[in-house]
Amino acid sequence: MNSVADYPLLVFLLSFFAMSFSTWVGGLFIQRLWALRQDIRDDFTVILTPTLTLLGLLIAFSFSMAISRYDQRKNYEAEEANAIGTEYVRADLLPAADAAKVRALLRDYIDQRILRYSTRDVVHVGQINARTAQLQTELWAAVLTPAMAQPTPMSALAVSGMNDVLNSQGYTQAARWNRIPIAAWMLMIVVAMCCNMLIGYGTRNFKAESGLVLILPFVVSISFFLIADIDSPRGGVIHVNPQNLESLADSLRPR
Repeated sequence: MNSVADYPLLVFLLSFFAMSFSTWVGGLFIQRLWALRQDIRDDFTVILTPTLTLLGLLIAFSFSMAISRYDQRKNYEAEEANAIGTEYVRADLLPAADAAKVRALLRDYIDQRILRYSTRDVVHVGQINARTAQLQTELWAAVLTPAMAQPTPMSALAVSGMNDVLNSQGYTQAARWNRIPIAAWMLMIVVAMCCNMLIGYGTRNFKAESGLVLILPFVVSISFFLIADIDSPRGGVIHVNPQNLESLADSLRPR
């Protein structure tokens, strides 16, 4: 199921609206109820500075989490391509008819894996997943049947390679599910709203400075947009390009 974090542009718009509203509440509502006296402005600055620092640290940690997950997805894509390529070569260890069947299934399997990276439509993704599961069943049967008929160390090596192919897909899928927790997003949003509320509350003339105080909501919203974009494996504009799988598919096509 898609979440709001899968739509980085929506994250930007919602966060900018929420933080701008928080600034407005602090500058026009809270300031009228409890005016910030000059004698306590220094104490207010002591509160505002660490709050902004905390927001910066949360954004930095979240960005680091998103980058690490993006790198993990890239690494697993390369490992999956390597596992498929190795098994394609190991098919020579099987009887000729079984080897040809395994190679044909692997070429179809690679095409489905490439489509899984490039497709964003939820319905189409479901069809690809179903076809991928079917091919995995056929691939396993294609190596298991000759291995059971003639159990040799060579056939066992082919079975082991197919096991790596199936496991690599599971690791890749797990990496796509490994996202920044919703609780972390909520914490960042709450702290960001508090910061903007304090910024609005601390203005001397909110109406005259209304354009200036919107700089922080805009900058923080851009940061949230970038984090959501990198963290989402399907939404946004930054994706893992299956270049290793595509290169492998080109090399395995019959000339």
